[in-house]
Amino acid sequence: MIQLACAALVPPPVPAAPPETVLVVEDEAVVRELAAAAFEDEGYRVLTAADAHEAGRILQRERVDMLFTDIDLARNTDGVTLARAARRHRPDLPVVYTSGGRHRLAEGEAVADSVFVPKPYRPSEIAALANRILGHS
Repeated sequence: MIQLACAALVPPPVPAAPPETVLVVEDEAVVRELAAAAFEDEGYRVLTAADAHEAGRILQRERVDMLFTDIDLARNTDGVTLARAARRHRPDLPVVYTSGGRHRLAEGEAVADSVFVPKPYRPSEIAALANRILGHS
């Protein structure tokens, strides 16, 4: 009698794509945690940094799919310079700037095709923005 192994007829499961990674750069801990939670609630992997130096180290070792950065950061660092450095290594990296002290960036100050979100923002607002930028429904 010949027996067929049914398991051999079932295709192996397709591994799920890893979630996109959002790097949140914010020097105010509470604001950083709120932004990170908004992205995590949407299923993103979130990395955080308190200043541009720490964010730069993360960008060197991690795959980041979107940079969400405050403009004026601790230790005399800023998100504009951070975004420019990140784009030199990854020209297609989506960048979202935020600030409570500014209402916009001057012409030519931001990297091309970036987005500016003034503070205060709602967590649902930045989550929806990430979904649009990264192609989630």
